[in-house]
This record gives sequence, C-alpha cells and structure tokens, in this order.
Amino acid sequence: MTKKFTFAAPACLCLGMFILFSCGKKNFLDQTETTNLNEETVFSDSARTVAFLTNIYIDIGFAENATRFGNGGLDAASDEAEPQKSATVTTSIQFATGTVNPSIITADAWNLPYTNIRRVNQLLKHLPGSPIPSHIRNAMSAEARFLRAWYYAVLLKHYGGIPLLGDSVFKVEDKIPSVRNTYKECVDYIVSECDAVAASLPLERIREDYGRASGGAAMALKARVLLYAASQLFNGGNIDPQNPVTGYTDNVPERWKLAADAATAVMTTAAYSLYEDNTTARGYGFYKLFTLRVNPEYIMAKMQDGNRELESAWQPPSRNGAKGGFPYQEFVDAFTMANGKPITDPTSGYNAADPYKDRDPRLAYSVIRDQMPLIQNNGLKEPVNIYLGPDGKGVSQDAVHAGTPTGYYTNKMLDENIAANFIHGSQRCFPLMRYAEVLLNFAEATNEYSGPSQEVYDAVELVRRRAGLLPYELPDGLTKEQMRENIRAERRVELAFEGHRFWDVRRWKIAAQTENKQMTGMEIRRNGSAVTYTVFPVRKHNFREAMYLWAIPQSETAKSPELKQNPSW
Repeated sequence: MTKKFTFAAPACLCLGMFILFSCGKKNFLDQTETTNLNEETVFSDSARTVAFLTNIYIDIGFAENATRFGNGGLDAASDEAEPQKSATVTTSIQFATGTVNPSIITADAWNLPYTNIRRVNQLLKHLPGSPIPSHIRNAMSAEARFLRAWYYAVLLKHYGGIPLLGDSVFKVEDKIPSVRNTYKECVDYIVSECDAVAASLPLERIREDYGRASGGAAMALKARVLLYAASQLFNGGNIDPQNPVTGYTDNVPERWKLAADAATAVMTTAAYSLYEDNTTARGYGFYKLFTLRVNPEYIMAKMQDGNRELESAWQPPSRNGAKGGFPYQEFVDAFTMANGKPITDPTSGYNAADPYKDRDPRLAYSVIRDQMPLIQNNGLKEPVNIYLGPDGKGVSQDAVHAGTPTGYYTNKMLDENIAANFIHGSQRCFPLMRYAEVLLNFAEATNEYSGPSQEVYDAVELVRRRAGLLPYELPDGLTKEQMRENIRAERRVELAFEGHRFWDVRRWKIAAQTENKQMTGMEIRRNGSAVTYTVFPVRKHNFREAMYLWAIPQSETAKSPELKQNPSW
C-alpha cells in the first residue's frame, strides 16, 4: 500500500499552522499566517515547532461535530435525531436507512486520524533536535503521544482493530504496513500510552495551557477505552467470534473491573466535579456548564474562539439555524418526569395532553419545543412557533413539516444569549470528555462486574441530583439488570448530542433494537386555547449486523489486499 491519499506529504503538513496563545480572549488554536515551509525550517524554529504540535489539535473533535456529515452528526445517524434534508445521500442518512456501504461511507474517520498520527510521529522524530528547553520538549512529547492515542481510540471505536504504525514516518515510496492489529493489541497500546502520558503531564492544565492534553485527560481516555473494551460488542459478543481484529475472542468479566478501576483513578484525583446549580433553577447547572469556557467538569474540550456553530446547526430557521439534526419523539420520551419516574409509569404524573409539564429539567435544556422562548438577533426572547393552525398549515418557517421534520429543534449546549444570526459568538468549547461521563462509566463498569453497590448508586445519583430531579435518589434494592437500565437511561439523556449514543447502542449490542424501528415526531395543532398533540411517523430506521462496526472505505482496502474489510461488508 503506497501513501497516496491516506497521508499528506510532509510539506503539506506544515500548512495551516497555529500558534500558542492564552485561552482568555484567545486560545492556542488561533490561526496565524502561513508560508511554504519544509521540515527543516519548521523544526529548527521553536515557535514553528510549537505551532506544529498545536495544529494536531485542530481535528480532535471532528467525530463529534454536529454537522460532521453535512446535514447532521452522529446524533442524526442514530436514534437521537433526524438529519436535515439534503440534496445528496449523506453518511447520516445511510446509517439511518441501513444503506451504508464501503464505496459511499465517509472516509474522515480513517483519513483524519491517520493524518494526525503521522504528524505526531513527525514531531516526535524531530523534537529532540528542536531549539526548545528539555522540560518543554518533554511536555510536548507527552502531549503529542496523548493526541496519537486519542486518534487511535477514534479509529478503534469506528473499525475495531486497525494498523498500528508505532513511531514510523513513512515516505511516498515506502510500503506502509496495512495488516490490522488485533483489537487487544490496539487497546493495550492505547492504554500503555495513556499511562505514560498521565505520569508525564500535569493532572490539570491551567491559564495559557488550558485546553491542552493533561494527565487527567489521559486517565479519562484510558477509562473510556477500557469501558468500550469490556462492553458486550467486544467482550463476549464479537460479531465475528474467532476474529481477534473485531473484538476479543473470549469473555473475561475482569475487563469490567479494569474499566471501573480506571474511572476510579480519575474520580479519586478530586480534580474534577459536576457543575451544579439548582438554586437559580432546577437543573440550571446542566445548562450553564456548557456555556462556561472554563469549568470544573471538562476534562478535555475542543478549544474554540467565539463561535455560533451549534446555534447554526440546531436553532430554528428564523434564527438562521436548522443545519443539523432534529430530535425524535423517542428521545423526548426518554426523559423522565421531574420526580425521576419514567413517563410510562402510571404513578409518574405524566399527562399526554400536557406532555412537557413537570419533566426532567434536562429536557428543556436539550430540546426546543413549540412556544419555547428563544433569543432573536434583536436580543429579545420570543416564542418559537412550531405549531400548525386550525387549517393544518404551519404558522411560520419554523413550523413542523417546514423548518423541522420532527416538531423539535436541538437545544443542548446552546447559549441562551446567542442566536445563529448574531454578530457575536459564545465562548463555549465543545466537551470531548467531562466528569459526568466518568461517573457513569464507573457506575456501569462496577455494576457489570459486581452489581449495584452503594458506590454505583452514589455515582448515578450525583448526576441525577445535578440534573435537578427531586427526588434524585434511585429506588432501593435494584437488581443488576434494573441498575443497568437506569444507567443506560441516564447516559441517553445526560450525554445526548455529545457523540455517545451512536457508540453506546453498538457497544451494548442493542442497536438491532434501538436502530431498527419507526422513528416519530410530534405535531402540535392550536385552535384558540385548544391544543392537540399527535405523534406522527418520520422515518423507518433500518439496521444490519454489519453496522456494528464501520466499513473501511473501499478506497483504502483497494490499495492493499492485506487490509481486510470488516465482516459482512
């Protein structure tokens, strides 16, 4: 397999350089002018060497991007949201309809990680000779190794085992190894790199280094990778049982303990905590944390200048948004009542004629529904008109069947003071790893290994308390299976639209149920004071067994017969 399209040529990697700045008004991803540079001129200059490392951060959040596929992200490729209408058949639609295949699947999950892995290896090769003090070189080396582990972890959750390249930097004429390493080898490598980085970097990065890789980030990445490795898809549920590339060929319960121990290690640092505010309003902390550039919950985030990217993706057309996914009714129904009881519980107090009353506060902070006040570009908050009039026609460009195909818009992580058509943006940074995930990772792994101990209850209830549920406590005496369902339900609403749901239903090996059903929306009709709510079909989702792992792009497997495609593709 020759280099061709998988990796950029060395000179090209020097383009688009970014320089290190403070994260107060600016951050270390601010762009600078570029010139034609080569490896010698880059790595013989300290500022350019630092900028080269900074450039490797640019793609760190691509997989979770809200418009990754042009009309939605992973949310619109799962049971969270419906993709925006598109003139072309995008990857999000292909996954929703079950028509995805190697010749049309997006190649970003393969190309971007390997491009950045090569950049890391270039940096590590030249760093010893760069005119930078040794203690700074050591920190830069550890940062780069974290980024390499991060990009390998992205590859691993998409494809299973992938080729590990070590520290090699291949030239155009070189034959690049294309034999896929086993799933175990990939997990072990990422974990070992995380351990090395965690011992070499500060636990937290502050002031001008805020947003860069830290020891805590390495620990959290290790915990996530081990959780995935212990999960049903890879640990006992391998879709190709005797194939060590697609998962483990055995079922070892102790893998859950490794995941739990890794999450425990993050928790016992006491470096992170949930951002909680139930005084301003119930669950307000769940909203506010996403608008804070610096907060105690973010372990790793994609650093950005003032931005409106999420508002542009998710706000209604009247605010110049609606370029991403639209929440399904099934997602809305996943939120409990404010008392913590599912809406299917006859004692919950749920009223289908007033379906949003007394719900989990996270629902309002995650979903824009009819008549919700929302900022306009004039700075005033005005209701969003999503309803149909008595004649069955939409009353605005935001109405169901006009602006939204489901009757909802996404509100998660949006800044209540920013509209997509504002001139100014939010200082928000997109979360890649946060403490709530660590708590839920710990709870899941511990429950799977040893059952619903008090520690499991405590971890889940911390998340529920911050959410504003009252009471937030789970029922006593839950079985392991009941606790599993509660943890999965919490993950679904707490981590929504952050890139988790798509992977969770796969690693739990339940996608054949959650991704193989009719998805629906809500049609609201108003006639004076009379309001009716009607659930209607939006799209039938289809799922095939092959879709538990992504297909390697055909453009890659065509380069070498040694690069084996995933099963059933």
